[in-house]
This record gives sequence, structure tokens and C-alpha cells, in this order.
Amino acid sequence: MSLKARITEDMKAAMRARETVRLGALRLLLAAVKQREIDERIELDDAGIVAVVDKQIKQRRDSIEQYQAAKRQDLADSERFELEVLSAYMPQQLSGDEIAELVRAAIAETGAASAKDMGRAMNWLKPKMSGRADMTVVSAQVKAALA
Repeated sequence: MSLKARITEDMKAAMRARETVRLGALRLLLAAVKQREIDERIELDDAGIVAVVDKQIKQRRDSIEQYQAAKRQDLADSERFELEVLSAYMPQQLSGDEIAELVRAAIAETGAASAKDMGRAMNWLKPKMSGRADMTVVSAQVKAALA
């Protein structure tokens, strides 16, 4: 079953169970997927859908920070629940050791020797880690390894 079909089935199940908050999060996700498909005039595969989910997760994390700074815990809790719903559609996350190993492999493979070569290493890593690791953490590890 494709990821898009799984999300659609989960949305139908949420409708039947009358889980309004979960249903809202899934509808927003499907709307974002359809919007990207319309904008780019393509049918998204699972990797494309994971990219959309990842973007939605980043938006939720940013919203949580903003709501907590504004002392609006009720809205932060709502965003946190949506974050949990969206996280179910992400692939298994890489461990810290796996990330470090891939960073070492990227540096060796691309011949990166200094901070100027960081872009080459990141371009090698991005397709291998997309949706499976926070790229800001990966970027920091590459920078530290090249320093």
C-alpha cells in the first residue's frame, strides 16, 4: 500500500471514529500533498510524500516554539498532537551512530577536506538521509568533522 493510500485510509478511519483533531491533521496533510501535486503537475511517490510530511513536521515544531514563547500551552498541545499524528508517516529515524557513520562515508567518498567542501558532502548525504534524520543535526556533524 502506498503512503498516500495509507493516509487516506487513516483519514477514513478517523472519520468513522469521530476523532476530529486527528482527522483535521490528516486532512491538512492530504491538502498539502495535493497542493504540491497540482503545483508541480506530478503524481507524488512515497519519497515526495515523505518530503511533504517532513515539511509539515517542521512547521509544527516551529509553531510549538512560538506558542510556548507566547505562553499558549493549549495551542502548543494541539500542535504537539498533530506532530505525533504526522510522525507516524515518517520512515524509521537513523540513530546517532548511523548518522556519524554516514557522515564519515560522505567525507571519504567526496574527498571533502575543509568547510569549503561541506556542500559536496551534504549533497551526497541528503538523498540517503531524507526524512530519516534532521538535516540541521547532520549539517552540524559534517561541519564538526571538517573543522
